[in-house]
Amino acid sequence: MRIWSFWFNSFVLSSQYNPPRFVELLMLLLAIAMLAIASIFPDMPYLILGLSLVVGASISILVREAIAPSPQRRITQLTASLLLIISLYGFADLMYTL
Repeated sequence: MRIWSFWFNSFVLSSQYNPPRFVELLMLLLAIAMLAIASIFPDMPYLILGLSLVVGASISILVREAIAPSPQRRITQLTASLLLIISLYGFADLMYTL
């Protein structure tokens, strides 16, 4: 029971301390869940939703880093750019197969 309290308190604190980063974290967690579901059940809506969440979170991260740079600015921008490129490639591959 203590571990759930710890995780809940961590989420509450992170949402109060840095709300944009918390929203990006939730978007990426939902994207991981949707892409995992899409790999189990080959349905297009899960794949499209997962890829669109990754695109949205990546663009949000890049905009946030442009406005208020963090100490790990280069790594964050590189990771967000890589996620954006991979998800856009996923969309292009999806359009090609349809």
